[in-house]
Amino acid sequence: MAARWFLILIAVFIVLAVLGAVGWAAFGDRLMQAYLTPTVAFADSPKPPPTLYDDPASWVARPGIPSPEANWTPAGYRPAPETAASVFYVHPTTYLQADRWNAPLEPDDEGALFRRGLFTRSQASVFNGIADIWAPKYRQAAFGAFLAFDQPDAARAFALAYTDIAKAFAIFLANTDPERPIILAGHSQGSLHVLTLLARDIAGTPLTDRLVAVYAPGWPISIDADLPALGLPPCAAPEQTGCLLGWQSFAEPADPALITDAFDLTTGFAGVPRADTELVCTNPLTGGAPGPALADANIGTLVPERDMSAAELEAGLIGADCTGRGYLSLGADAPDLGGYILPGNNYHVYDYPLFWANVRADAERRVNAFLGR
Repeated sequence: MAARWFLILIAVFIVLAVLGAVGWAAFGDRLMQAYLTPTVAFADSPKPPPTLYDDPASWVARPGIPSPEANWTPAGYRPAPETAASVFYVHPTTYLQADRWNAPLEPDDEGALFRRGLFTRSQASVFNGIADIWAPKYRQAAFGAFLAFDQPDAARAFALAYTDIAKAFAIFLANTDPERPIILAGHSQGSLHVLTLLARDIAGTPLTDRLVAVYAPGWPISIDADLPALGLPPCAAPEQTGCLLGWQSFAEPADPALITDAFDLTTGFAGVPRADTELVCTNPLTGGAPGPALADANIGTLVPERDMSAAELEAGLIGADCTGRGYLSLGADAPDLGGYILPGNNYHVYDYPLFWANVRADAERRVNAFLGR
C-alpha cells in the first residue's frame, strides 16, 4: 500500500474546497488529520451490514438494471447495443466523513453519492462502447483511513473493503459467460483493490486467459516489486492483450516527489521493497507504445463544467509522454479542467477524462484483437 503522503494527495482537492486554499497552505496536514481521520476505533465504528451482491441494489451498474452513470456518453458517442466483453470496474474513494472507517453502501452524505456518480460517468463510461459494465457498490475505506494508513484500524478498513470487491467479483464471474472476455478497471482506491484482486485471486489461474487488459491508473505500480505478483506485463503495443495499463498524470513542471518519496518506503505485491524501482507508465495516446504523442493524437478530452454537472468532449487538447521514473507528462500547457489540480501539478482526478475518447478506443481495439486471436 502506498504511504501516507501519496494518499493525502488524492484528496487535496476536497480539502481545498472545504478548508480554503490559504488554510491548506498553512495547516493542511494537521487540518486533514484533525477533521478527516475517523474519531472512533475500528471496533466501535458503525459496521455496515454484509454486502449481498446477488441483490441488484448492491451495484452501481450491472446488466439488467438501469445505469445512467455507466451508460452516459458525451455528444457523438453512445453505448453499444450489443457488447463483446464484460468490465468489472471499481470506483475510487468518495466517502469523506470521519464518523466511521468504512462507508455504508448508501451513505446519507449526498456529496459521496454525487462523487460516486461523477466518477462512474467520467471513468466507467469509457467502456460502454464495447462491454457491459459491472460496478459494485462497496464498503470502501473512508478517506480518513488513508491518513492513518500505518495504523491497524486503517489496515482493517482496507481489508473489509477488499472483502466486498472479492465477493462482488465472484458474483460477476458466476453471472458471466465463462468464454466471455473480461476487462478489469479502477482508479485510485479502486485500482488498489483491482490490483489486489489480480495478485490474490487471478494471477496464475485460468482466469488470466480471459483477461483482455487491466486498467489501473491513479495508483503507482512498481515494475520490479509489483508486476511479478500480478502475472501480467505492462501493455507495450496498441493491440496487445493480457496486459496491464497504468499512468499518473502530471503537468510540467512536474514534482512527483511527494508520491515517490513515500512509495520508496513501501513493499510491493511481490514482497520486495519498491525503493528506486521504475513505475508502470502507459501513454493512453499511444496504447503503450514508446515515445511521445502530440495533442493531435488526443481524440477527445472530457472538459467539465465548473460544477462538474456536465462535460463536453474536445479533441486535440493535450499530448502526453512517459518520462522520469514513470509518470505521464502532459507538458507545460495542460488545460485547467476545473481547479482540482493537486500539488506538484498532479492531475490525478483527471487520469481518465484527459484521455476519455482514446481510452474508449483503446479498450475496443484490445477487445477486437482478443476476439480475433
